[in-house]
Amino acid sequence: MIAPRRAIFHIACAAPTAAGDSAEPSKQRKRPSPKGPHQQSGPKTKSPSSRNPRGSPKPSSQPQETNLSEFSANILSGVSTEEISAPDYSDEIEFQEDPPGHRAGFVAIIGRPNAGKSTLLNALLGQKLSIVTEKAQTTRHKILGIWSEPGHQAVFLDTPGIIAERRNELEERMMGAVDQAVKDADALLAIVDASRRPEGALEMLQPGPDWKGPPMAVILNKCDLLPTEEVERLEKWFKEECRAETVIAASALHEANTDQVAAWVVNHLPEGPSLYPKDVVADASERFFVSEIIRRQVFLQYRQELPYHVTVQVVEFKERKPPAKALVKAHVIVEKKRHVGIILGAAGSAIKALSTAAREEIEEFLEREIFLELSVKVEEGWREDTAQLERLGY
Repeated sequence: MIAPRRAIFHIACAAPTAAGDSAEPSKQRKRPSPKGPHQQSGPKTKSPSSRNPRGSPKPSSQPQETNLSEFSANILSGVSTEEISAPDYSDEIEFQEDPPGHRAGFVAIIGRPNAGKSTLLNALLGQKLSIVTEKAQTTRHKILGIWSEPGHQAVFLDTPGIIAERRNELEERMMGAVDQAVKDADALLAIVDASRRPEGALEMLQPGPDWKGPPMAVILNKCDLLPTEEVERLEKWFKEECRAETVIAASALHEANTDQVAAWVVNHLPEGPSLYPKDVVADASERFFVSEIIRRQVFLQYRQELPYHVTVQVVEFKERKPPAKALVKAHVIVEKKRHVGIILGAAGSAIKALSTAAREEIEEFLEREIFLELSVKVEEGWREDTAQLERLGY
């Protein structure tokens, strides 16, 4: 569970090691307890109020129903609603009493790979939770980010990019995360990259003709890359052709019109109590976010297809008495032995560069220093092995 910036680590570079091992919304819901695979033990992160400077848009008077029937042949067919439960924090943190008319609910962010889903989540939260790179399909888990204000709480579910063909068990599980997020949602944000064949995205994101599920807003993202006339044309076309409730032209990267997105979200949250303590911004441990930062740097430091064959596992995260730095040990896991030499680089130069870049980003995220030790580990065919995928948190 991510808590404030104060619970963030600092990483100092370690010498490279050799290959080998080294419910209906109008009813009161339970507070969530979805123990996802990435919710490991470890320091938890809360969020100071300064992290969410966004104001609270005025909500609409009527809560929306969230019964789901049929979404899209490419995403879901015949989904039934399930009561969503949330982690029981009663032994750790006391919930503050919510004011009358308080709203809270789940909002799924869906779309094709590299449409800007993670960038939008980060913009809405006012901080970076989901990893973002220029490469497609970097999000593998369903990332949960929580935006809290006195009058409402929106629990965003950032999902992997929707793909039609699943090439391995990992991708099957990633698409399963998308399906589950849509099932859990009170509202949907469908992100469309306006700069890349946006009309084609409608095939995947169009609600069925008998759609009785949660309300959906189409966000035409990356509109800053297009002339005003083209943005206006696309906005008009989507409003005419798409059965979504609304269409918003925006730029998540530059936070253009993200306030409109936030206002729409709040208007569609059902009335109910907070699902998480107000100072919590993510339901995952620091270990999870550290592994995601290292994996992001793998995408940035290495080329072509290699990053898609890599995962990261934090095997030790130990706080030490100051002035000693916190110790973080992580395995960079590859599928084939021939990947080891690429990860290490000549005389360990590549893994040293990876460690330095990851350490600096983790230190910024955790706001404290750590000592980072990376090693490379081979786990043959991990993307196809169900047991290994479960052990690795997928």
